[in-house]
Amino acid sequence: MLQPNCSSETYMPKDGAQHLASLQDGRQIFLDGKSVHDHVHHPAFCASIASAARMFDFQSELENQNRMTFVSPKTGERVSRMWQLPTSYDELVERRKALEAWAELSCGFLGRSPDHVASVLSAMYMGRELFGEKQGQAVADYYEYARDNDLYLTYAIISPQANRSRGPSEQADEFLAAGVVDEDAEGISILGAKMLATGIPMANEVMVAAIQPLKPGEEKYSFTVMLSLNAKGVKLLSRKSFEASAVSAFDNPLSSTFDENDSILYLDDVKVPWNRVFVHNDIQLAQAQWYSTPAHVYQNYQCQIRLSVKMRFLLGLARKIAETNGILEIPSVREMLGQMAAEVSMVEGMLEAMEISGIRFGSYFVPNGRRLYSSMVLTQQLYPKFIGHLRELSGGGMIMLPSSVNDFENVEIARLIGKTQCSPVTDAMGRVKLFKLAWVAVGSEFGSRHLQYEMFYAGANMVTRGHAFRTTDWESSTGMVDRFMRTYDLAGRR
Repeated sequence: MLQPNCSSETYMPKDGAQHLASLQDGRQIFLDGKSVHDHVHHPAFCASIASAARMFDFQSELENQNRMTFVSPKTGERVSRMWQLPTSYDELVERRKALEAWAELSCGFLGRSPDHVASVLSAMYMGRELFGEKQGQAVADYYEYARDNDLYLTYAIISPQANRSRGPSEQADEFLAAGVVDEDAEGISILGAKMLATGIPMANEVMVAAIQPLKPGEEKYSFTVMLSLNAKGVKLLSRKSFEASAVSAFDNPLSSTFDENDSILYLDDVKVPWNRVFVHNDIQLAQAQWYSTPAHVYQNYQCQIRLSVKMRFLLGLARKIAETNGILEIPSVREMLGQMAAEVSMVEGMLEAMEISGIRFGSYFVPNGRRLYSSMVLTQQLYPKFIGHLRELSGGGMIMLPSSVNDFENVEIARLIGKTQCSPVTDAMGRVKLFKLAWVAVGSEFGSRHLQYEMFYAGANMVTRGHAFRTTDWESSTGMVDRFMRTYDLAGRR
């Protein structure tokens, strides 16, 4: 693991080479029936890992350091602004602009970028008193360790689906969902599974916790711990690699580069020392850590920042598709693009509203939860419609494309591509390149995974609507009704 550089001479933030070196830790990833050796250079993961490393290179470039980093109060070294704890509106916006710049490097397609779980941990640090003296100190110490090493964190906080009508203690296997099987003076031991461990190949460590409500008798599942991904007994079961299936960057420009991957995290009697345990045997605290601290708001605020970048990218893609197909002047097309532009502006406006109406949490300034949850409800519904508009604008253009970049190397095929892939604004190569990008973003396995992700990363619709219900000032709305009803009586007198 990287150690903080305490030299008073360098003050350099973590770069891509350091991040790559930190990942070469012997973690146990399983893919296609085999244990992966050296996942950093494996064809299923290497290009996407390199994309993550470029984020750290970007922050370390001299012209970006002031925007992307700040000085750690402990070491004097520069670290990512993802760890910044805003104390004012201006600082909150300053941090958001850094996160936007990071998101733009992947066009918003790295959903579990390093700033996501860093936001969770930072918000838990803001509310560390909630955890009690001992665990609160563990939160504080780990936050400082992660900040000063600029760790890329991910998390696994959902139990395997199994029988959704039953809780974790009611499954056929008592330890299907990860639970504590033992504890001693050194720490706790955990057995069982968690999902969705997104970004596992490119992350340094993982937070394992419970965000789903637990009931009395399920205390063994109520823990929050931080794990090194190479810890003994940690097994990572990868889904299919879209990167490995990519023919080329030209044919698969997003999936060949930004496949953050998702994994089942299986903990086979993993020992966790007490200084990495934030919650243990406390079902109330397991829930409160998300909602009585700013954790849930702060992490999903990061998601909305990333989503606004992604939607701007998709809006640009929609406009270029219309131009390439020569349909931009058709009134119904302009109307559709206007609708999409308005929806992107709405997401951006909601993001700004979260900041402008932000609230105090102790000495910190955090986004407005009510505005956040409203945006989450709306964007869960909006994203599928947005993708539908892209499909409508593209028509069959995303389907009838050359089989691969190799077709351009055959003179006869290339000549026919030139005749059949024509456009009023670009050559055949430009048209194919654009529509290959559109297909990967919208219609491919990679694109379908992103549709599913945007619809459910924060929970089912009923969950986000529940958050909106919970944070609404109902008294203000119903009070208006009551006050007006008091202005007239049965006889209609006012």
